[in-house]
Amino acid sequence: MKIIGLTGPTGAGKSTVSDALRAHGLYIADGDAAARAIMQPGSPVLAELAQAFGADILLPDGSLDRKALAARAFASPEQTALLNRLTHPAIDRILFAGIEAHADRPAAVIDAAALIESGMDQKCDLLAVVLAPLDVRLRRIMARDGLTREEAMLRVGAQKDDAFYSSRADVVLCNDGAHDLRSEIEKILERIPL
Repeated sequence: MKIIGLTGPTGAGKSTVSDALRAHGLYIADGDAAARAIMQPGSPVLAELAQAFGADILLPDGSLDRKALAARAFASPEQTALLNRLTHPAIDRILFAGIEAHADRPAAVIDAAALIESGMDQKCDLLAVVLAPLDVRLRRIMARDGLTREEAMLRVGAQKDDAFYSSRADVVLCNDGAHDLRSEIEKILERIPL
C-alpha cells in the first residue's frame, strides 16, 4: 500500500483534497479526527496538556477549551513545540492503526497539518502539499472555526511559511479558488496505481 502524506498550512484546503481522494477509493487517515480523539475528557493526553498549559484549559465538564489551549500553545514557537511533543505520538498511533486496518485499499492518505513537523512525512511514499494565499486561508479559518481575524492570524503565525512546505513536497496543489482543483488532484492520482 502506498502512503501519501497530505499537508499544508491551516485553511489551505486539505480536507477538500482528502474528500476528493476518498471518492477515488483511497483510505483517509484524518489527523484532525485523531487529534479530537486524544482530546476527549479523561484522556491521558488531555491530562498532560492541562499540566503543561494550565488546568484552566479544561472546562468544568472536563472537556477541552480549544480557544484557551490555542491562545497558549500558539503564543510562541516553544509552546507550539511543547504541544506537538505531547500530542504527536498519540495521533501517530491512531493514524497508523487505521492504515493497517485498511491495507486492502490501493493507497492511504495521511491528512495532517503537522505531518512534516512530526516526522511522519518520513513514513510516506509521496508528500503532497496544498497551498493557498494568506487572505483566502484567513477567510476559511475564520468561517470554519468562528475566530476573529486576530485569533486566525495567531494560528497562521504558529505555522511554517509556504516555502517550508513546497521545498519538501513531491506534489504541490494550488487551492486558491482560481485553479481547477480536480486537475490539481490529478497530480496525486497519476503518481499512484489505482
